[in-house]
Amino acid sequence: MSAILPPAERLWWKHPLDRVEGAWIAIAFAWCMILFFMMVFWHIYGNQNLSTETYKTRPDQFLEKTQAMVDQHTVRMDAQQTPVVAPPPGSDVYLIARLWSFWPIIEFEKDQTYRLHLTSMDYNHGFSLQPTNINIQMVPGYEHVITVTPNQSGVFSVVCNEFCGIGHHLMVGRIYVRE
Repeated sequence: MSAILPPAERLWWKHPLDRVEGAWIAIAFAWCMILFFMMVFWHIYGNQNLSTETYKTRPDQFLEKTQAMVDQHTVRMDAQQTPVVAPPPGSDVYLIARLWSFWPIIEFEKDQTYRLHLTSMDYNHGFSLQPTNINIQMVPGYEHVITVTPNQSGVFSVVCNEFCGIGHHLMVGRIYVRE
């Protein structure tokens, strides 16, 4: 038989499998099942991925909620005149991503729980909290909500890890955690 010519019998799936071919299919299937169940296992027991709630939203609605939070909880302005907000523990905190910035800067208290609401106003952006392992894709039109309890104080960087245009490398925000 030649590779150039079509097979003499068109119904190739009706031919019996060779032993080696069947063994490789069984190995590949078993490996796929192991990887699939490991993903589920590490999500539940590995404490690696945050479970988020996701809701549909409109940019104007989210901006209104964020502006109300900023007006109520601003404690100071940073050097670039970005508001630094310090909401009370247990409250809803809103963070907006848009070309090429995160707004506002957030200040949390250590060992207190907050509900952090994230969205993008224009394109897909990433929320990567450094040096921790929190990584969420922010999609326009969707509000992603995560429950956070900071367990160490310091200054944390929020980095966009979804390419969003020519100023992507400048898109860095901050979260302060105080004692």
